[in-house]
Amino acid sequence: MSAVTVSNISSSTTQEKLHEFFSFCGDIKLIDLKPEEDSKQSAVVTFEKHSSAGTALMLNGGTLDGEQLHITSDVEHHNHQEQSQHSSSPFEQSDKPRAGIAAEYLAKGYKLSDHILQRAIEIDNKQGISKRFLDYMRGLDTTVGQKALGSDQTVSGKVQSTLKGAHTRAKTIDEQKGYSKVAHEYYSKAISSPFGKSVLEFYTNTSKQVRDIHEEARRMADQQLAPSSSAGNTIHATGTGAAVPDAQPGLATQASPTVV
Repeated sequence: MSAVTVSNISSSTTQEKLHEFFSFCGDIKLIDLKPEEDSKQSAVVTFEKHSSAGTALMLNGGTLDGEQLHITSDVEHHNHQEQSQHSSSPFEQSDKPRAGIAAEYLAKGYKLSDHILQRAIEIDNKQGISKRFLDYMRGLDTTVGQKALGSDQTVSGKVQSTLKGAHTRAKTIDEQKGYSKVAHEYYSKAISSPFGKSVLEFYTNTSKQVRDIHEEARRMADQQLAPSSSAGNTIHATGTGAAVPDAQPGLATQASPTVV
């Protein structure tokens, strides 16, 4: 069974909040939330996929409503990628690299220790990045590169200074043809931006450091707060369509790390 046990849940945490927190891991089948004698709560969260449960275990020690969650399982959940039978999406939440999922949590204002972020990096190093997600990102590399830089060009093949020069042109074409108005809008816009090469490297390369996750979280949060962002833009896409909490104001006002 693809389930994890969660304890030390705050008495103020609702089932909806718990669903929002774990929806970053992948599609959820069921949440069984129960009160405990110590004024805390516990829950069993059952996912559609074992890989989603594995991601949930990665979050052990994460904070929700001021309490550190204890996330365990009696079963070993392998983080291998499981193919969906009926998905029309180019990829699912569980296909994403774990470092990317960790960045999504930070961008939304959740607190994850650097130890958890390092755990995410180690999982990616061990299992690699799913073919579905890599194919999607490489497709964007080509599509965005052609519209921004010309025929047969890619974002990954150009130096950063060239990308900065092409950004205005790409943005104009994008507004005319609506390339960014897709389900996974963040990736399209981020790769079209002056730091597109850095974004591509983050999502297609397993060699990274904790600071790289913080920088990607910053880019995500900035994208959410940008005036041009549409109301329907979401950082993570799950089959449940669950809403996620707004980023905490403090995240946007902290000193921004250097993005290269």
